[in-house]
Amino acid sequence: MSGPLRAFLRPPTAHAGLAVLATTILDLVFPALCPVCEASLGPGRRDPLCGECWDAIARIEPPYCATCGSPYATLGAAAIGPSETGSGAGSSAGAAEPERASRPVPCWRCAAEPPAYDYARSAARYEGPLREALHAFKFSGRRALARPLADLLLEQCGRTVPGGIAAVVPVPLARDREYLRGFNQARLLAERVAGRLGAPLAPRWLARVRATRPQSDLSAAERRANIRGAFRASPAVAGLDVLVVDDVFTTGATLAECARALREAGAHRIGVLTVARVV
Repeated sequence: MSGPLRAFLRPPTAHAGLAVLATTILDLVFPALCPVCEASLGPGRRDPLCGECWDAIARIEPPYCATCGSPYATLGAAAIGPSETGSGAGSSAGAAEPERASRPVPCWRCAAEPPAYDYARSAARYEGPLREALHAFKFSGRRALARPLADLLLEQCGRTVPGGIAAVVPVPLARDREYLRGFNQARLLAERVAGRLGAPLAPRWLARVRATRPQSDLSAAERRANIRGAFRASPAVAGLDVLVVDDVFTTGATLAECARALREAGAHRIGVLTVARVV
């Protein structure tokens, strides 16, 4: 078992019990409310999310593309291809072979035009309580949400991360937006991911070198054009395996551009982890 995986699977220490006791005492004096539904936190809570909101998150499970991580159910047969769906010649009634259906393989899109990264994984769909939690995290300053959101990412995707990660790299936020927000949400997530995987955090290995328009109101093509050439990677990444962390995978334009910069600087293997994915 690799070092990062051992760290991910490390059992809780006695400090965890003390933390639970302290939280219980504080809740008696200052009852905590969920930032998504405003209900009191109770059984199953993942502070500061309540148990109901945590359980309602639509997690992404296999089968998904081995490269981009998109769930097969959202790709459609044309993108998955007959070899993955089992609907090609020689298959029976279009039913997939069980071992083939569960084996990670690239979708046709990634096979035809491989992205700059080697693999991407997302924990859950960008909808419902997770969407509201990410909005509260990014736009309402609820920094404490970094803890359960990073835990969600690790619980869903941590075991798929290959060993040998040299560093965890957060996607850099534009300087003016980070100044107004007061923090970079990707860095807060990456700090926790790095700690749990036992890998160093390397925020200086990737930098924004020019201003860009906000991506939220742009089409997929406009996003690619807007972000092109916006990042530069440090020569320190040469020959190393790196893991890029962000909050949401929308069209993948920003993450692809980050990976392209890392690849140009000589990175060996590039992985991408995001909490949520638009599907």
